[in-house]
Amino acid sequence: MKIPYKFSILRYVHDPVTQEFANIGVVVYSKEARFLGAICAQNYSRITRMFTKIDGERFRQVARYIQNQLQKMGASASVDAPLESLLARILPPDDTAFQFSPAGVGLSEDLNKTLNEVFERFVQRYTVSLDSRRRDDEDVWKIYREPLERRHVLSRLMPKRIVASDYEYEFQHSWKNQLWHMYEPISFDMSDSNSIVDKANRWVGRATSLADSSEPWKIHVLLGEPRDSKMKNAFTKAQNILHKMPGEHDFVKEDEAEHFAESVAEDIKTHLR
Repeated sequence: MKIPYKFSILRYVHDPVTQEFANIGVVVYSKEARFLGAICAQNYSRITRMFTKIDGERFRQVARYIQNQLQKMGASASVDAPLESLLARILPPDDTAFQFSPAGVGLSEDLNKTLNEVFERFVQRYTVSLDSRRRDDEDVWKIYREPLERRHVLSRLMPKRIVASDYEYEFQHSWKNQLWHMYEPISFDMSDSNSIVDKANRWVGRATSLADSSEPWKIHVLLGEPRDSKMKNAFTKAQNILHKMPGEHDFVKEDEAEHFAESVAEDIKTHLR
């Protein structure tokens, strides 16, 4: 039996004037089956290829938020409103960078399968193979995650939102003893020296804005070095800038990933004794 469904495409609209956009996610909805499913791409490498400069951290946070909220809504029993109304609860129609397309329709025998097929058709097929010299923060995290997994540390790490007087930010990989330890992968594997330096400055600004938080915390910056030798000078400048971050912080390089994981595992083990 085929089930009628509607679908909408989540777009990242880079320029509201020219309406340049990239498809980054899909939603499939069937009122009859009380089904609502969503998949959002959170890797922004393709977006930076198309539009050069975006706030990658912000992009990933918003995409994750939209997907999580839609999935929560889909898990509830209240998905019986028109698709447009459901989407407006998560993302009201406006001129911001994230926008849902007008709904399309179809028939499906398996809505979960259809969700993946729609994602493949409208998003995944346009994903350009990543240049081996270009990595985003998620790619860098994989370098550090693997040795942490082998030491059974990942289950101890959790998201933590640090709240200051005028700003707040959620770190994804954190744990606490006397203070919160934040492990933040930051990729400087870029093709533009100005982007490398700008990213370091943004992180100094972020750390400065969080400095008056009432909770003690320390950021451990997990560096992703540029693979292009022409960017080494810019990377050195970026590290010099990062050293200006207020509060407790340290830096870990990719070739120190094993030692880093061992140190984290030992610290957590000691704390749990």
